[in-house]
Amino acid sequence: MSYPGIGSWPAVRRTRTPDKPALIFGERTYTYREFADAADRIAAVLAIKGIGKGDAVALIGENSPAFLQALFGAAQLGAVFVPINTRLAPPEVAHVLTDSGARAVIYDPELYDKILPGVEAGGIAHVIPTGEGDEADPGLDRLMRVPKGGRVDVPVSPDEPAAIMYTSGTTGKAKGAVLTHANLTWVSLNCALDYDLLSSEVALLISPLFHAAALGMGALPIILKGGTIVLEKGFDPGRALSLIQRHGITMLSGVPTTYQLMADHPDWASTDLSSLRRLTCGGSAVPTRILDVYEERGLKFTQGYGMTETSPGHTALPADKTRQKQGSVGLPHFFSAVRITDENGDVVPSGTVGEIEVRGPNVFPGYLNLPEENAKAFTEDGWFRSGDMGYLDADGYLFIADRLKDMIISGGENIYPAEVENHLFDIEGVTGAAVIGVPDEKWGEVPWAILTVQGGRDVTTGEVRAHLDGRIARFKIPKNVIVVDELPRTASGKVRKADLRARFGAGAETPRPTGTAIPWQTETVRTVPPKKRRPRLGRMS
Repeated sequence: MSYPGIGSWPAVRRTRTPDKPALIFGERTYTYREFADAADRIAAVLAIKGIGKGDAVALIGENSPAFLQALFGAAQLGAVFVPINTRLAPPEVAHVLTDSGARAVIYDPELYDKILPGVEAGGIAHVIPTGEGDEADPGLDRLMRVPKGGRVDVPVSPDEPAAIMYTSGTTGKAKGAVLTHANLTWVSLNCALDYDLLSSEVALLISPLFHAAALGMGALPIILKGGTIVLEKGFDPGRALSLIQRHGITMLSGVPTTYQLMADHPDWASTDLSSLRRLTCGGSAVPTRILDVYEERGLKFTQGYGMTETSPGHTALPADKTRQKQGSVGLPHFFSAVRITDENGDVVPSGTVGEIEVRGPNVFPGYLNLPEENAKAFTEDGWFRSGDMGYLDADGYLFIADRLKDMIISGGENIYPAEVENHLFDIEGVTGAAVIGVPDEKWGEVPWAILTVQGGRDVTTGEVRAHLDGRIARFKIPKNVIVVDELPRTASGKVRKADLRARFGAGAETPRPTGTAIPWQTETVRTVPPKKRRPRLGRMS
């Protein structure tokens, strides 16, 4: 059995705890024996189709047992698992499929239209629907009913790739972060240690597994410890509360919006939450109002910081420090490290804002097929440049100060403005475009577009929506469009987004609509005067 690879985990669990529930999905419970057997059969299916070591196997679908079974089945072969965000538009899916060089794709039949352009462009021979399918086009369930023929177990080294997870790029194209077997193992160990996970954990997973957080900090650590995962296709606050009480959930992960919606639900007060021991939250800081509501029920949060490139967790704020260190994202995980550097790459004293650099066995080796990006992303002594700004206090706790990349986090989804702006420039009459994040009570942030247009040309919000719909995921489409006379720019011509955020986003004096009621309207406003800002530090391009 090839222990260095994560593909061995289900088989080890089958030996140690064969009859223990590994996964609960709807009304079906899978023991670790059944879970491992299914992973073995998927490995056999892929092997029959000629998939082997180093081949990319993509999957697009909502949370399901097949998702995790396919991950481990591919890992047994030494193949590379490529999960795809179901919310991506067909051109974005096509980029993932072609860039990863996927040889096979497993897909939810409802998402066939999304994969078709990529399948055709990439010449993917093995296209497998989930479910039964039919005789002409057999689905994964039908294909798995083949003789076992023994377990497929291809030796891999810890540093070989296990998964490629695509993260939106600052230049508009998603980049494939290559995560090794070691990366996924070490992030699981970090979580197990710093969250003090037990083999008796019952974790409710409501976030999409195609996100690094749900996979690397939710599913994998629980399987490593031999706990039980209650897996949901999606998030419904009432159902989540019901499942907590029904299954005695001990661990729940989410984003601030998740917890707010649960607390706002009519069943909140009557639900028995006594089993909950661990609440983890990512995406953005937990607002004080949510901390208050949960602490009234005796519940506290563990918060943290990370990114896809760190598999993804890198720091954690212990629950008992939530108030004492409010605003912090915590200490580096046990096997991780953080430092803060200035524009010259020199480490700065505590309390000084600089660029956050990270190192550890959970940090990825680089992006797929992007050697120039990789050269910029790492320092000469091996630290990864996060592109985020922050500082360490005297006790070593990390505080986030700003994001060099201007990334927007909306409901836990990452939005890179450059990607959206590239499409906005394709609209006739648009001469300038800037996308910023505006605070929102429900989603944390939502994107707004600030445009300049040719004189006399009307650019309506309906036109913007129609142009972007189908080109990018809908959560990336700006929720409000504003036309200005001129965008504030630096001497070198770069848009001063800090000025735009001060005018329209955080710190703006004028009232702003919030929540889902944000109107789609176009208005003309005066350009904000340029303001002085602190020089940017070195960043990845």
